[in-house]
Parts: sequence; structure tokens; C-alpha cells
Amino acid sequence: MKLDTIICGDCLNELKKIPEKSVDMIFADPPYFMQTSGDLNRSDGTRFKGVQETWDHFEDLHAYDNFCKSWLLECRRLLKPKGSIWVIGSFQNIYRLGYLMQEMGFWILNEVVWRKTNAPPNFMGTRLQSSHETLLWCSPKKGSSYTFNYQTLKALNGGKQESSVWDIGICIGPERLKDKEGHKLHATQKPEQLLQKIILSCTKPGEIVLDPFMGTGTTGAVAKLLGRHFIGIEREPKYVEAARIRISKITPVLNEISRLEKDKKPQKILFKQLVKKGALLAGDFLYTPNKKRAKILPDGRLKAGRLTGSIHQLAAILQNKTVANGWDYWLIKTEKGFESIDILRKKV
Repeated sequence: MKLDTIICGDCLNELKKIPEKSVDMIFADPPYFMQTSGDLNRSDGTRFKGVQETWDHFEDLHAYDNFCKSWLLECRRLLKPKGSIWVIGSFQNIYRLGYLMQEMGFWILNEVVWRKTNAPPNFMGTRLQSSHETLLWCSPKKGSSYTFNYQTLKALNGGKQESSVWDIGICIGPERLKDKEGHKLHATQKPEQLLQKIILSCTKPGEIVLDPFMGTGTTGAVAKLLGRHFIGIEREPKYVEAARIRISKITPVLNEISRLEKDKKPQKILFKQLVKKGALLAGDFLYTPNKKRAKILPDGRLKAGRLTGSIHQLAAILQNKTVANGWDYWLIKTEKGFESIDILRKKV
């Protein structure tokens, strides 16, 4: 299996050639079968070119369902047991895809709404503006283990827990690939920011990302940028050529985000080991965020007034919570001011 390559061919044929349980993540952006007809005009009378390519045409819904069953079954075969798949669609097809995936045994982990911050209006004013698309994030089956880089996504979201609604603009400007006449090369090119969040959410450096509908190569470009491997399949030669040129210009960026340093768990260590190794001493004080004190006892427990317990137990009690992480809660006084006791754990 050759990595970091785009295969020019029909995905129904090419997926069968890839060994089973060999990829870590799949991003699938299949034809939506939009079923548009006639000309679409803007309010000023100019023509709006939607998705009119032959690859989005099917005889009927039954034919579309059979097509989707075929590639989804192959994708399920190729996923590693701890892998996951993301499928994107709009109102025309996402409900059919979700039904088919559940029938096959995929387990939906999340539904994500991609809210397009710069979506085009409904030109005729006959319906609501279509401002979002839907992504289904699934594991191969119920109970499967899977990768989720929670802390990395939280860091990208300004330190807040990431939600299932992502505000990202559609692909425009220099990122949008154009043909020789200056028209957009692919009708449904996805923004790189969307793929960055997807790939960072559930892959590790060096893992393999498969895209069975590669188009102009966004998945491959982002995978390479983040230090992941990719395999793309695309049947249209003009898209394959453009994608290969695009990806060849990418230089990987290896930093704390792409390396998932935010999600690297510190070596497991007990608080009493800090006392045993002399990083803290019995009789020293720890401080709450509002600077209340708790004394360290010789056995590694804390005493705050009449309360005695572990760093986690007292942190929970003082915050009126059932559970709490004492490593994040308690502070020590240093030359720099008050710092988390977690810095001592890292040193030890």
C-alpha cells in the first residue's frame, strides 16, 4: 500500500485494492445528489453555477443508496479497530447516509454542524438560506475505542471545550483552486480549516488518513501539513493533477498542536511521592485559587480546617463538586507567584 499518493480511478474499484484494517481515519465527501434542475440566478440576474457535474448525477434515490452502500462497506473494512470515519453531507443526502451507516453497524459519536459564516444567500428568496452542512463522526462499531484529542481541540478553541457547532467560512480567496479561465475548479472544495479540525481531533502524527473522494486534494494537503500520511482516490484526472501540484507545495508544520503535546498525559505519579521525594515537605502549605491554605500531612494528605483528605477529595469538597482534579486546583507559592502543583509532578 503506497502512502502519500492520489489514485486516479473509481473509488468503488480502488477501495477494494487497499488491505483491510489499514487506515486510521477516513474523511468522505461523497456526491450529494443535489438533484438541481434549470438555471440558478442571483437577484441581479447573473447565473449562479451550482453542482452540475456528472459525478453528482444518479438515476434515482435507489441508485444513490446502492452507490453509498458500496463505498461505505469498503470503508468499514479498511478502518482499523480504533479508527474513525467522518462523512459530510447536506440536507439532500446526510439523513440517508446516517441511516445506511447505522444499518451497517457504525456507531455515531457526534453530529457536527459546520455553520458557513459566509454562505451564499437563497437567490430567489423562496427558501431559507442554506447556511450549514452536517458531519457524522463514527467509530466502526458500538463500544470501539477511538482517538479523541480533547485538549488539542480545546486549545484551538481558546481554552474552551469544543462544541458540535463549527463556525468556518466556505473556501474562497487564494485557497480556492481556479481553472485557466479563472473559474472555481471544483464546485465543492472544502476549506482547509475544516479538515484541520477533523484531522487534529482524531489522529496522531504518522497515522494514515484516507479520502475516497479526494477532489482537489484538501484532505491530502492538510494531512501532509500536520505530519500525517494520506491516501486519496479521485476519478477526475483534472482534479488529480491539480491536487498533486497543490500537495507538492506543502511543507509540514510540526509544532505543539500538530504533535498533540496538549494531549500528552504526564507520567502517573501520586501526590505523596512528591513529599517522599522532597519536592514538597510535610508542614508545607498548598493554596486554593482564592488563596486559602491547606497543610500537607506526612502521609501525603491535606488538612484544611477540620477537613482532611487527598488533594482530589479536598478540591472537590471546597468546590462543592462530586469529583475534582487536585493537580489543576492546588497552587504553591514560588518566586514567580502562585503556580499549579502540576509543575512539581512534571519535574519529578
